[in-house]
Amino acid sequence: MVAILRLVLVAIFIVFSAVVGLLICLVRPFYAPNVALFSSWYGWSAWIFGLKVEVRQAPEVTAAMPCVFLANHQNNYDLFTISKALLPGTVTIGKKSLKWIPFFGQLYWLSGNILIDRANKSKAVGTMQGAVDRIVQDKVSVWVFPEGTRSYGRGLLPFKTGAFHIAHQAKVPLVPICMSNTSKVRLNKWNNGRVIIEIMPPIYPEAGTPARELAETIRQQMADKIKLLDSEVATDYTADSLTVTG
Repeated sequence: MVAILRLVLVAIFIVFSAVVGLLICLVRPFYAPNVALFSSWYGWSAWIFGLKVEVRQAPEVTAAMPCVFLANHQNNYDLFTISKALLPGTVTIGKKSLKWIPFFGQLYWLSGNILIDRANKSKAVGTMQGAVDRIVQDKVSVWVFPEGTRSYGRGLLPFKTGAFHIAHQAKVPLVPICMSNTSKVRLNKWNNGRVIIEIMPPIYPEAGTPARELAETIRQQMADKIKLLDSEVATDYTADSLTVTG
């Protein structure tokens, strides 16, 4: 029953937000500030899944923008959780097929995000260059999921190097965004606990550092941080289990 209620509420939210969002996009299509506005809506809706989302941000991040954000990509709940961490002045890079998802896809495209055609290597390279141009000319930050796909509880997957090439060409720092594990979220549970998202301090790579080496170094840093966040969230349940009444 709980799962059905949630699915109904999510469906209503997606349709309503898409209709309102598309009306906004008719007035200002492909306008970068749309992305942060709509992301805040989706981040707010995490309560539907019984989730409490906590976002922590290193104080020096805002001054370091524009930058390339690197976030771990877990599952479909990311749309309602990690989206809360998207800062104003940021657009995301997503696969071109997202555009065809009813309601959400059209909103994602028209709001000003960058779509990449992974099946066409030459077009993908062109899109990456387009992301560099957006950073340099429009002074917007770019959000990338460097794993390239959802991990679905398998831990942090190997990183692709596209985001690191973008940062190098645009001469901007890299900012990791780490989120605690959400693979145990269940639709039929009233309370799915706390999710912690941490926006880490910006990283300024040394000139000449190979993209692959940089990707592996930052991936390990993110894996260590996610492990710490998971440990912290786990204490919520430990504390609950030790509570004695009577």
